[in-house]
Amino acid sequence: MPLRLLPPGMTPVRLRAAQRRFAAILGADRVFFDELDRETYSDQFAISPDSHVPIGAVAPESVEEIRAIVAVANAYKLPLWPISRGKNLGYGGSAPVLSGSVVLDLSRMKKIEVDRENGVVLVEPGVSFYDLHDYLQTNDIPLWLSVPGNSWGSVAGNALDRGVGYTTYGDHTSKICGLEVVLPDGDLVRTGMGAMANAPTWQLYRYGYGPAWDQLFVQSNFGIVTKLGLWLMPRPESMMGLELNFDKPEDLEWAVDILAGLRREGLLQQAPSIGNWLRAAAVLTKREDWHDQPGALPDSVIAAIRRKFQLGWWGTSVRVYGRESVNRAAISAIKSAFKGHRLMSMERTHWVDGEPLERSAWVGAPITFPMQNVGWHGGRGGHIGFSPVLPANGRLAMEQFRQTYARYKEFGMDYQASFAMGERHLTNVNAILFNQDDPAMMARIHPFFRTLVADAKARGYAEYRAHIEHMDLVAETYDFNNHALRRLNERVKDALDPNGVIAPGKSGIWPARLRTRRRR
Repeated sequence: MPLRLLPPGMTPVRLRAAQRRFAAILGADRVFFDELDRETYSDQFAISPDSHVPIGAVAPESVEEIRAIVAVANAYKLPLWPISRGKNLGYGGSAPVLSGSVVLDLSRMKKIEVDRENGVVLVEPGVSFYDLHDYLQTNDIPLWLSVPGNSWGSVAGNALDRGVGYTTYGDHTSKICGLEVVLPDGDLVRTGMGAMANAPTWQLYRYGYGPAWDQLFVQSNFGIVTKLGLWLMPRPESMMGLELNFDKPEDLEWAVDILAGLRREGLLQQAPSIGNWLRAAAVLTKREDWHDQPGALPDSVIAAIRRKFQLGWWGTSVRVYGRESVNRAAISAIKSAFKGHRLMSMERTHWVDGEPLERSAWVGAPITFPMQNVGWHGGRGGHIGFSPVLPANGRLAMEQFRQTYARYKEFGMDYQASFAMGERHLTNVNAILFNQDDPAMMARIHPFFRTLVADAKARGYAEYRAHIEHMDLVAETYDFNNHALRRLNERVKDALDPNGVIAPGKSGIWPARLRTRRRR
């Protein structure tokens, strides 16, 4: 056992004792502390390979086993890092913030309960988007799920990390209704109406009685979610859409203003994402096919790639769902909103219930092909995301784009980004693509990322989620009243988890005994 991986206060003797207790609970075949195990549960897109390395992993299959594991963790003050499936690639995967943590792998917990009449599902953490999609299809349940761009992850895990999808139910976190949670002391609680035994409304009414706790377990380390209720979308009568391409970088400004107005009006309920040419090109081709020089791609090469694949500088997809007659009126109104603006292209799409479903995220079908973008640079590819939140305003989006694009060029990186339209906000999702086998490129990632964070903070923008390497950095930007929010989070952490055993450092929230580990 590498001594450098021992968590604070732990000795080899105490760790072996904890392992024996884990094995007594789970059996030796679900306790993983070998070198290969540590490598398997590490970040496969690691920027700093020697950071965030787990000391081992355990894999429970039931709530009772989780509670017993938590009791052992408290007895030995051994930090646990819960994961649902560990597929949050680009944000750390299955790796912990604190090296030496034991990964609590919940991927074997895969129960699904669907209430078809009310359109809700109760899932355990190990249920993937593919699992739930197959369950709905196999049982001919007329409900659609919303899926993220890379859908092999956990339905529960994605919602708990504020993941987003493509349909009108794409704000996954907002569709959470009722959780079951193992607290850091091993107690078991159900939130909302689930606080009443056998309540038939657990997944129907979000708030229950008294304080509503669901959102306190989102992106936090206050407990281990073992069941999650989620609202699903009734299969619509019709889906109509528009595929839009914009020719010039400056088209972003008026496109944002049009879509933001449609979202505020409620005419457009799905959240379109305006992505640049590389978002599409990186899954269609590789950089080496076009350019073999370091530094950001020159405009001439960008133009050639766009011609080859008929890509706009920006592109977006708009969808409306529901009754056929309503959709026709909505699409007509959306098309009218773009009159007077020059589009590179506009194509219509149309589906009616009874027709074969396309295999796309627009109909809730899981996809993974966007993950091909990690091969853009060749070698062992990877990416991390930088995604600040800003107002849904075209002028501000354009300013953010120009500044960020200039930084990509300054650091010699190829710009892949999108502006995802919320109801009242934009999320500027910037993908930093890299080749782990290129030392010079990897050396630029951290300085580049820190510069992007500082630029955004100067404008009053902050990220809505963060890579494990940058959780403290992002938490530091939330600085109102001397970081009052962080102090509140840590007071709650210390009350619920006095031994600091559940995911120390998650979202920049450290327990008292490990607070000196915070990165400045």
